[in-house]
Amino acid sequence: MDVRSRNNVVVTGEADGPVVVLAHGFGCDQNMWRLVVPTLAEKCRVVLFDHVGAGGSDLSAWNAQRYSTLDGYASDVLDLCRELDLRDVVFVGHSVAAMIGVLAAAAEPSRFGKLVLVTPSPRYIDDGDYRGGFSAADIEELLDSLDSNYLGWSATMAPVIMGNADRPELGEELTNSFCRTDPEVARVFARTTFLSDNRDDLPRVSVPTLVLECAQDVIAPPEVGAYVHANIPGSTRVTLDATGHCPQLSAPEATAAEILRFAVDQR
Repeated sequence: MDVRSRNNVVVTGEADGPVVVLAHGFGCDQNMWRLVVPTLAEKCRVVLFDHVGAGGSDLSAWNAQRYSTLDGYASDVLDLCRELDLRDVVFVGHSVAAMIGVLAAAAEPSRFGKLVLVTPSPRYIDDGDYRGGFSAADIEELLDSLDSNYLGWSATMAPVIMGNADRPELGEELTNSFCRTDPEVARVFARTTFLSDNRDDLPRVSVPTLVLECAQDVIAPPEVGAYVHANIPGSTRVTLDATGHCPQLSAPEATAAEILRFAVDQR
């Protein structure tokens, strides 16, 4: 299947600029990047896509077995890079897509120039001295709730994930995005996301990496950002003066500025 159709690939911006690939997280699609794209496109060739099962992707390409691990999504990223003959890619991954980028760059480092990990988490469940932010019981309850009533779960959880209670329109947008996702796809992707453990993959990253986190984030608290930074050799950690898990929506100007600084100014 043609990758451009499968993943609803859109290319915009400066044709001769650095290549920036934007990858969205769970329950979202490429539309979540719309507020940062105009700024990035002034200097970069921006590549947007939807994970299979999301947005305008080809839903017929989705199957539960392939996408029950993040490796399936990482393989799609590599397919996209090969199809478009992308090299020296600056891969910007939000939330779970940050770990998808880690896996892709570890598998084929020659394709990647840099990684930008936006509110990343290699493991959401606490484990000994590691704090992921959730107990195993928390995650099981979350997944059970999602399984039993996906629309109700979306309406409850999206505003919590987004934060910024004083800006309810942001939570509403994320709720609507979740609700557009096919429930079967969402159930599988949620388990793939919240039960993943990519801590051992972090030291395999061999390209310059920016860990971009928010000052307050219930999904990926500061301890998680510190862990990612400490375990990716030579990485840079920047904390945005922002709240919630989706700074590309809640603080788009600051988010775009940090991506540009890392992707372009530090070349």
